Amino acid sequence: MSSTPPRVLAVASGGGHWVQLCRLIPAWDGCVVTYVTTEPGFKAGIEAAAAARGQSRPGYHVVLEANRWQKLRLVRSLLQMGLILMRTRPDVVVTTGAAPGYFALRLAAMMGRRTIWIDSIANAEELSLAGQKAGRHSDLWLTQWEHLAKQNGPEYKGSVL
Repeated sequence: MSSTPPRVLAVASGGGHWVQLCRLIPAWDGCVVTYVTTEPGFKAGIEAAAAARGQSRPGYHVVLEANRWQKLRLVRSLLQMGLILMRTRPDVVVTTGAAPGYFALRLAAMMGRRTIWIDSIANAEELSLAGQKAGRHSDLWLTQWEHLAKQNGPEYKGSVL
């Protein structure tokens, strides 16, 4: 077993995706964490939360916000995420979603890294579009709604967020 702490890349868009990712901060105890989001203003809050838990100062990167109707912005966000992955070389990528999380998960899987997709709690009636696409490429695919769990689809392990 390695004596170096695991490197975690935690990725989420702003808004609810980010709030849910931040609820996972206790899970990072003993890890080297780098956060990626679309909002530069979240850095101070994440550093304070990590310090309050006695965690080392996390890395922090901002990527361009984009959606499926903004093709050029999506390409730029994808390239940014690729550079971040090459620089940080995480052992695992954890994401709660949207486009940056989808890109991180897909690229990390191609690099042979472990990946976790946690679908948004806001998607109570159906999986998110990104979750539908990313789930089959993740090592662990979770939904927070029991009725959305499927045989070959996301697993329900309880309301984790």
